[in-house]
Amino acid sequence: MSEFQRLKIPDLVLVKPKRYGDSRGYFSEVYHAERYAEGGIDCGFVQDNHSLSAPKGVLRGLHFQTNPSPQAKLVRCTRGRILDIAVDIRYGSETFGRHVGVELTEENGLQLYVPVGFAHAFCTLEENCEVQYKVSGYYAPECDGGVAFDDPDLGIKWPFPIDELVISDKDKVLPRLVDLPVTFRV
Repeated sequence: MSEFQRLKIPDLVLVKPKRYGDSRGYFSEVYHAERYAEGGIDCGFVQDNHSLSAPKGVLRGLHFQTNPSPQAKLVRCTRGRILDIAVDIRYGSETFGRHVGVELTEENGLQLYVPVGFAHAFCTLEENCEVQYKVSGYYAPECDGGVAFDDPDLGIKWPFPIDELVISDKDKVLPRLVDLPVTFRV
């Protein structure tokens, strides 16, 4: 059975699925709708995504989707190690603008649940990282949004100097949180 832990921003949930191992390796149930709902993740996931980042220092994010196709995410690293970050962008929230970072690895098997109203990013800590995540809304380019990964108001400490990060052109020009329109409210 999985363990569920609320983080310092209580809407974020860290999941530790139980692994059953023997001489062959291990088995782990990485999602069970009823059990996850009991653990605080009551979400209708509709799409699974899988990314490979070849170099270390790849930073993807901070991304979110708005209505009519907002996305909650359940993220795990299935090869390598990543620093996974979630930022509360819900206006009126007591934790607005704060973030949580968790290391997700192939070895620890942890998952991070990121609800709607949070911007999400990850940075690869080694080469050839694979990240798999469930989302609650279909990808909709017209709903795509983001926050600058280097917004000084967020105070995120990335594991590499900014000039060494591998970042898409799109992510290099995302607005600061203070410049975002009010998209999510509590």
